[in-house]
Amino acid sequence: MNNPILSIIVVTYNMQREVPRTLYTLSIAYQTNVFPNEYEVLVVDNGSSVPLTDYYIKSFGANFKLIMFEPSASPAAAINKAVNQSKGDLVMICIDGARMLSPGIINLTLQAFKAYKNPIVATLAYHLGPKIQNDSIAEGYSQEIEDQLLDTTDWKVNGYSLFQISSFAGSSRRGWFRPMGESNCVTLTKSSFEMLNGFSESFKSPGGGYVNLDFYKRACESIDPLIVLLGEGTFHQVHGGVATNAPRSSNTALMFHNEYVEIRGKDYTPPINKPIYWGQIPVEAIRFLHQSTELLVQHIKDPDSII
Repeated sequence: MNNPILSIIVVTYNMQREVPRTLYTLSIAYQTNVFPNEYEVLVVDNGSSVPLTDYYIKSFGANFKLIMFEPSASPAAAINKAVNQSKGDLVMICIDGARMLSPGIINLTLQAFKAYKNPIVATLAYHLGPKIQNDSIAEGYSQEIEDQLLDTTDWKVNGYSLFQISSFAGSSRRGWFRPMGESNCVTLTKSSFEMLNGFSESFKSPGGGYVNLDFYKRACESIDPLIVLLGEGTFHQVHGGVATNAPRSSNTALMFHNEYVEIRGKDYTPPINKPIYWGQIPVEAIRFLHQSTELLVQHIKDPDSII
């Protein structure tokens, strides 16, 4: 294929159950108003005990490619390697291969880069299930229940139905109209990625700790404008992740925060860019619009009520 416009980096580790769904949501069979020659998907296997195969990855499309990487607690080096091998002028980073995408992300991202010279494009994050998975797992939510929940929707035909079985992720708990802690699907030019020196390999914690938050913050503070896609997002599947699936009572979050402070010399705070909103809101996501406006009104009345 000719050089694509966009290179999508997806990092996986022992996600045999989750990866097929994630990769399907990146395929031309699912993504709307986009052509396969416009993008490539680089799937990085970060040392899985049962490695993915190139034959399997290519079953999702000729524009899919497998990159094998030696086992590493943090995905930072794997992401940097994949970006170095990418062919597109734009790079989309999906740090967690367990996150399914909504069907308009690629098209709207490409539109945004036609409209603006050098933006950063971000999406909000959602957790499959009735509430943030750190809590729902403690109340009995599981992979089996999640499989049944997904079976109640025709998500392969209408990916926006995923909004109907999801809730805001912790990093997106402030809603659409307040700052995000991170984006699990963030796009920028490859030259901007290189200017930022990519993902910091100083973060050594399992899963990278705050490495994605750190990259998102540095990108937002260095690149303008920030474009947030309305009515799109990523949807996290339960897979035993060290951050998303750890009980709130664990010391994981504190460990990650302490590592960030040690590296950056200050507490983490989300970037406060005033974003440009791009896209439209499908009817399946209307309740998140209501929640977001309520959270914004609450913040205006009491700025200290929502961190």
